[in-house]
Amino acid sequence: QVQLVESGGGLVQGGGPLRLSCAASGRTFSTYAMCWFRQAPGKEREFVAGISGSGGSTLYADSVKGRFTISRDNAKDTVYLQMNSLKPEDTAVYSCAARKAPRGSVGYSTRGNQYDYWGQGTQVSISS
Repeated sequence: QVQLVESGGGLVQGGGPLRLSCAASGRTFSTYAMCWFRQAPGKEREFVAGISGSGGSTLYADSVKGRFTISRDNAKDTVYLQMNSLKPEDTAVYSCAARKAPRGSVGYSTRGNQYDYWGQGTQVSISS
């Protein structure tokens, strides 16, 4: 069982930065691929970024590539999402998710139904 708790959301002016954190429980954090999804009001949940268990492989949605950076600290059982150059369209509830990485694969997926555990989400609001 893995519990995920996000933090770091808030209201930020457009163009500014924000860093989200997702703290995980459990002793096998490094065996889980982690990702961030977001869901804006009236829209479907969308993949934002994913990272392999070792942190050596990452994937980003085209909409955030070059502005967001996903990283992890396995010693702290935490994954981060550094968001720069924020835009009003980045406004959403951001959730982290964990997926047990199949042996030999990077483990992350852009499909939410592939993930085993989810956090409760944190609101990110960007003003124009």
